[in-house]
Amino acid sequence: MTTFDLPSGVPAAAPVLDQLLSQRFSCRSFRPDPVPQATLDQIVALAQRTASWCNTQPWQVHITRGEATERFRQILQAPSFPGDEEGGAQDFPWPVAYEGVYQQRRRESGLALYDSVGIAKGDREASARQAWENFRLFGAPHVVMITTDEALGVYGAIDCGGYVANFMLAATSLGVNCIAQAALAKRPERVRAFFDLPSTRRVVCGISLGYADPAHPANGFRTNRADVAAAVSWHD
Repeated sequence: MTTFDLPSGVPAAAPVLDQLLSQRFSCRSFRPDPVPQATLDQIVALAQRTASWCNTQPWQVHITRGEATERFRQILQAPSFPGDEEGGAQDFPWPVAYEGVYQQRRRESGLALYDSVGIAKGDREASARQAWENFRLFGAPHVVMITTDEALGVYGAIDCGGYVANFMLAATSLGVNCIAQAALAKRPERVRAFFDLPSTRRVVCGISLGYADPAHPANGFRTNRADVAAAVSWHD
């Protein structure tokens, strides 16, 4: 954890944020225990304070509980679904390409995950099974789907990204684990049908939510972060 040398008179909140950022990780195996409603209420109350463009607050948040999670899990895993054949693509385009350092970071993260669960390099069948865990919600008792209004375009999605980051930190602060999942946005028609959403709601991503299974090896690895100098430049 980073040690902060704060100027005199500055509230010592930075170490708390540092601790939360250090503790948060992408959980890829959950225990079945549901999160108490009071805790869920606290998470969404904290995340609702997220800043947004012109205070539009474009996120609409749909959270499953109990049997609803199981029904949604089944819909995500169904071999076909009405509407898939009409396009089936995600609402926001995938990256055109991962190149240079972005491909390097992506590859390192994937290989670290595969190594943690014993998948040999090049074993496409095993890696496909691991990817399929996204649609099982990694066994989570809850899933959170984040949508924005179509007319707000990419800026609505950017604001939702801020909400997702704050939601995950809020969950971490309350001892709850989660993982943000772009994979769930691959099946937007299923999301809209399950939650009875209009076609103008664009699916940004999902967040599986619950308590981590500490014995699962996928929860043992952590991704790295680039040095600040690789992302930030100063101009005087």
